[in-house]
Amino acid sequence: MPAEAYCLAQQFDPAPPQEFRVARHYLLYASAGAMRLEAEGKRWSLPPARAALIAADHPITVSLPQPLTACSVLFDPGFTEPPPAPLSVFEMTPLARELILECRAWDDADAALPPYAAQIFTTLATVAWRLARMPSPTAMPAPSSAALTSALELTEARIADDPSFDAIAREVALTPRTLSRRFAEELGMPWRMALRRLRMIRAIEALAGSDAQIAEIAYAVGYGSLSAFNTAFRDFTGQSPSDYRASFRP
Repeated sequence: MPAEAYCLAQQFDPAPPQEFRVARHYLLYASAGAMRLEAEGKRWSLPPARAALIAADHPITVSLPQPLTACSVLFDPGFTEPPPAPLSVFEMTPLARELILECRAWDDADAALPPYAAQIFTTLATVAWRLARMPSPTAMPAPSSAALTSALELTEARIADDPSFDAIAREVALTPRTLSRRFAEELGMPWRMALRRLRMIRAIEALAGSDAQIAEIAYAVGYGSLSAFNTAFRDFTGQSPSDYRASFRP
């Protein structure tokens, strides 16, 4: 008999985007490192400070830009109520994190849960479902055209420098005016705002996947001063970089 719920704890190497769906409600979480999630026309970075709850049979695309330790939980649809939305990405709490880590002891998809384990998984579902009702606002809209996809890829590839919008427009065979309009229409934001958001996503992944000094991360994502980086990071996450990293470190 399949388990009512079980934990998938495993290490993964970097990997390109891959689409998948599962027949269980899926609490997707990285206990170390970070992954990227794309679905419903949006993209998210999932460091240990953030998780995603995906309803059974809902398709998502996941990529691994760095080595990752996953600690995800899969719930049989009959074990819990349906998630509040087909997909919700939310900020983790210490309680939710400890409950997920406790679930690692039950990783057999075919074994019935003992009473204690069933209570742990039930409590985790209650906490995660509540958090899923408060989704994170840090999504990056996904482009719908090949030209804008290429423009974002070029922007991210040059994130440590000072990318030139005009040069990127030339490389994707668009005028700056046309490319600017594409950013407004497809992403709902100007290029400069998209650049800042890409820098924050890269910084979050670096904080999760390395022990690099915060100043080093700031310069690596294109900030010339630590104070400017700290201000931008706090505006994006509501926390300082050091507090953000501490929120998911033992």
